[in-house]
Amino acid sequence: MAISYKKLWKLLIDRDLTKRELCKIAGVSTAAIAKMGKGGNMNTDTLLKISNSLGVNVTDIMESIPESEVKQ
Repeated sequence: MAISYKKLWKLLIDRDLTKRELCKIAGVSTAAIAKMGKGGNMNTDTLLKISNSLGVNVTDIMESIPESEVKQ
């Protein structure tokens, strides 16, 4: 299984927020957001900071997808 953060990017668009603004309100680094942009694994502390700052559950910002659906 792989992790997709497409839900987070859609949420940011819906709320008219930039990734830089997300870093500021969630208190996470730009490196963490960049890693998420590449589908990298994140620690739960970072995911909770982001979801709490947006007032959503962790499942509202990420999902697991089968490896066969991951674009190469």
